[in-house]
Amino acid sequence: MDFTIRPVATLRTCYPQKFGVPRQSGLVPAAWGEIIFEPACRRPEAVRGLEGFSHLWLITLFHEVPEDAVKLSVRPPRLGGNERVGVFASRSPFRPNRLALSVVKLERVEAAEPRLFVSGVDLVDGTPVIDIKPYVPYVDAVPGAIGGFAGGAPEVIPVMWKVDTAMPDHERQMIEQSIALQPQPAYQEESQREYATEFAGWRVRWTMTGGEAQIISCQPCN
Repeated sequence: MDFTIRPVATLRTCYPQKFGVPRQSGLVPAAWGEIIFEPACRRPEAVRGLEGFSHLWLITLFHEVPEDAVKLSVRPPRLGGNERVGVFASRSPFRPNRLALSVVKLERVEAAEPRLFVSGVDLVDGTPVIDIKPYVPYVDAVPGAIGGFAGGAPEVIPVMWKVDTAMPDHERQMIEQSIALQPQPAYQEESQREYATEFAGWRVRWTMTGGEAQIISCQPCN
């Protein structure tokens, strides 16, 4: 049985490129997003009552993953990128239906022509939003739940700025928090390799040295 699912909104975020996006939601609290509804859902009644919730579930689409890139076994970064597990035991984007599930913090609701402002996002800019549901703590937070090979938060490393760049504090925090999660491939050895990506209009380059990320360049993209 086939279904046609149309996005209800588009998520604009501080991550214009896939490289550098956190691997889970909530790991970078400063990572912002704005949910812009499609015309059919852009009505005040669609978000009535939502301001009473602190967090949201976003069901989205990994739209930059080709439809033919389905893998039934994957190599999670948490296992060093070398050990395979089944795709349904992972949150890999290379899934049969390319659906993603994220919990984000609801910062505010603009109800007149509805827009939602969120934080803690783990999605690239332009991500289609399939559905939005309120996070309900008494059912969604399960005491004693077991996380398998992802039983704890990932390691966070120190980030040092080797350049002096004037930028808003919230953008600096977002860049630091993102790089501290080591977005580079898990199988790459630390060897002064240089990495680069964009964050919210900034082109950032960094290296890994002695268990520390060193930002060596940070320039506006335009």
